Amino acid sequence: MPRTTPARTSVAQRTKTSRSAPAGDAAAKNKPLVEDIRLLGRILGDVIREQEGTDAYELIERIRQLSVAYRLKADASAGRVLDRLLKNLSADRTVTVIRAFSYFSHLANIAEDRHHVRRRAVHELAGDLQEGSLALCFERLHRAEHRAADIAATLATAYISPVLTAHPTEVQRKSILDAERAVAELLGARDDLRTAEQRAENEALMRARVTQLWQTRMLRTAKLTVADEVENALSYYNTTFLRQIPRLYRDIERALPGHVIASFLRMGHWIGGDRDGNPNVTAATLSHALRRQAEVALRFYLTELHELGAELSISGTLSAVSPAMLALAERSPDQNVHRQDEPYRRALIGMYARLAATLHRLTGTEALRHAVAPQMPYPDADEFLADLRVIESSLASHHAQALVGPRLAPLKRAVQVFGFHLATLDLRQSSDKHEAVIAELLRVARIETDYAALTEPARRERLLALLNDARPLRVHGAVYGELTLDELAIFETAREALTRYGRYAIRHCIISHTEEVSDLLEVLLLQKETGLLTGTLDNVESPASAALITVPLFETIGDLRRSEAIMREFYALPGVRALVAASGGEQDVMLGYSDSNKDGGSFTSHWELYRAETALAAFFAEMAADGAPPITLRLFHGRGGTVGRGGGPSYQAILAQPPGTVNGQIRLTEQGEVIASKYANPDIGHRNLETLVAATLEATLLNPTKSAPRAFLDAAAQISEASFQAYRRLVYGTPGFTDYFFAATPIREIAELNIGSRPASRKATRAIEDLRAIPWSFSWGQCRMALPGWCGFGSAIEAFIAGGDRDERVALLQRMHRQWPFFRTLLSNLDMVLAKSDLRIAARYVELVDDKKLARRIFTLLRAEWQRAHDALMLITGQAEPLQANAALARSIAHRFPYLDPLNHLQVELMRRHRQGRESPAALERVQRGIHLSINGIAAGLRNTG
Repeated sequence: MPRTTPARTSVAQRTKTSRSAPAGDAAAKNKPLVEDIRLLGRILGDVIREQEGTDAYELIERIRQLSVAYRLKADASAGRVLDRLLKNLSADRTVTVIRAFSYFSHLANIAEDRHHVRRRAVHELAGDLQEGSLALCFERLHRAEHRAADIAATLATAYISPVLTAHPTEVQRKSILDAERAVAELLGARDDLRTAEQRAENEALMRARVTQLWQTRMLRTAKLTVADEVENALSYYNTTFLRQIPRLYRDIERALPGHVIASFLRMGHWIGGDRDGNPNVTAATLSHALRRQAEVALRFYLTELHELGAELSISGTLSAVSPAMLALAERSPDQNVHRQDEPYRRALIGMYARLAATLHRLTGTEALRHAVAPQMPYPDADEFLADLRVIESSLASHHAQALVGPRLAPLKRAVQVFGFHLATLDLRQSSDKHEAVIAELLRVARIETDYAALTEPARRERLLALLNDARPLRVHGAVYGELTLDELAIFETAREALTRYGRYAIRHCIISHTEEVSDLLEVLLLQKETGLLTGTLDNVESPASAALITVPLFETIGDLRRSEAIMREFYALPGVRALVAASGGEQDVMLGYSDSNKDGGSFTSHWELYRAETALAAFFAEMAADGAPPITLRLFHGRGGTVGRGGGPSYQAILAQPPGTVNGQIRLTEQGEVIASKYANPDIGHRNLETLVAATLEATLLNPTKSAPRAFLDAAAQISEASFQAYRRLVYGTPGFTDYFFAATPIREIAELNIGSRPASRKATRAIEDLRAIPWSFSWGQCRMALPGWCGFGSAIEAFIAGGDRDERVALLQRMHRQWPFFRTLLSNLDMVLAKSDLRIAARYVELVDDKKLARRIFTLLRAEWQRAHDALMLITGQAEPLQANAALARSIAHRFPYLDPLNHLQVELMRRHRQGRESPAALERVQRGIHLSINGIAAGLRNTG
């Protein structure tokens, strides 16, 4: 295999060089970042002085100085002065201060993102390969003797999909995101400006955008709708995905020259199809989401066709064209005499007319420009792609290959990836809702009077009999309940969407709370009832086929432990394996990180996920070895933003998966403000997409097939059990813990904030069991305790070490950290959580608990458990302090936390005022606004809190 990257120094040499670099180099490297932060901070300060007056500016500056002294210099007197100052602020002045520090966090994020891009460029110019880059990935594959053909073959069967989901942690409005993107573009342009005049003009434009931010309402005044969430997600396509994904494919093609690269990387969405706990998602919102997705894709293609027409001004009198190209031009309705000798332009105008007609047919909207009237819509994206290939082939065969690369090749790849559907939209609903619909259908049809009362074996028998019956269940003219009608409408809309937008528009039907095999059979029956499943399971000669992949979601610790058994029993049912094989031979299984964490704590959650993945992979490998048509297992990782919900760097997370569980197949959720941090900046977005591909290739082709040593697995099992017991004892077994949580965190205020279309709790109770995992983690992050990311780990390590020879067990843990990616990644994420938590800040929230004795008791337990986690981490890693091995994050925290602390102090003060309710309604409204602004600012400052 030819080398896929130029010869460079070895990875070991580069690592050694970087570690021995003088400490002064760090300051030089970070100087541009410091300058950018100072520039943006100065512009923000000038805007505040202009908009709010000198007094407000000086107050904010005074708070900043005190906070820096308290945080960085450990000046206790500064902390006391700061506390008094903040407590005495009026509600209006408090809002101004919160807005100032919130926007500083936003601007600091922009500066950091820009610095990441800058440092990446420096490394690339120096020939250094960065972890997670395709260049380093291909070099490693080359050293492991994987040929280019092998890599291309792996990609031909791969499926990688980041899935954007809407959850109530994305606190920024689209107007704010758009203005911040403009600031980011202007900041990025400064490195290429040479004259003082150019830089002054650039700064003036940034000042305009910061002024826009200051005068733009940061909060929504009304509850976010599903349509709003759809628009927020779609805003990332023109910014990042539509251009950066084709660019990523181009990078791979250049690294693997001469090989066809399949379209393995595709986008996924939940927004508009995720009904679990969200009554606002209906068949109408599903239709709206699909229509808007198609509109974004088609309008992008129309713009690119228009630009391509301007570029391909080739005259037929100067260059010949292929017969197919000439026929394409002749079919065009364009009769303009000035273009009669310009076959490419004539063809493109005809294609534009067809695409404009397609836009109108699929979305009901009109194209922005028309050289000729829209006509003859494309029936599907493949036919549009075929026309683009005609143009490409003609150019390539007539000495114009150079004109393919700049625009035509990326457009062709975009059509292959995004089609007319843009992204695959998943359906999701809770298993109990499916059960209720099936129960009503059976009752009305007089087949089963009380389906819910049946045992699991009886349910399976009944459902299989119905799946072997060609007749429908619905009774003509019968009256059904709202839930049944709504659920059936969703499936019917999905069937129509597949015909309208293509087979990739909707592929997955996810079942939340999958606990039994009957949960999967119920969805198959609903597909049959709505025309998505054709045929019957007992037809051996012509197997049944389902349009949607029925996807179980295993969420709790108990569900994860039973996942392999459920799938084994499902595939043992007569006709099921033949059905899946006839439907494409793919089986997605979704694994829930959030609820398993809330159920059993972070370590136990990750360990049970690891065990479930291993067992599922072994079962599907066993099926593949029996000679029958193989079924491809694809694990779908329901990761959130916080470490407590499966968050953390995606590259390390994928490489930490159990051996043999990736195999080129992975889907993973991107949620909340993490979407903005990863994909708002195009270059950062490209980098994050690149790491997904690199990690998947490395996990598939480089990871050893053998499992971790038995000693590692046994130790993890012991730690998990001890962690589970410690976590459950503290969170669910400590009297008064629930009362403490609702008083000492902003969970009540988060529930009131207009940051999502989904309610914070599944039921109208205060039980932690019923609370959604997202606001659970979000609340602990806001008060800087971050409990879901570390609770139980320290006690578990203490118990493990005490259970044997201390030196031997400590040595084993340290060996696990060095040699086992699963354990190393888990500890790396724990390191980040502990560094971002702050018990001094968290102690301020304890003041909000009315029962002071309860508050002291619970906080004492939390502080002790946090300290155990900290000490265990230091013992295993050998670090003297958190983030010793992560200089970039340590630097980030040092820069931003002095500006974050005042937001926490003010949040506590405003929560106290709001809960006391002693002020006038108007004053309380301002107090509430300040709380919500502080939530926004803290989320922006922490970056992965959702």
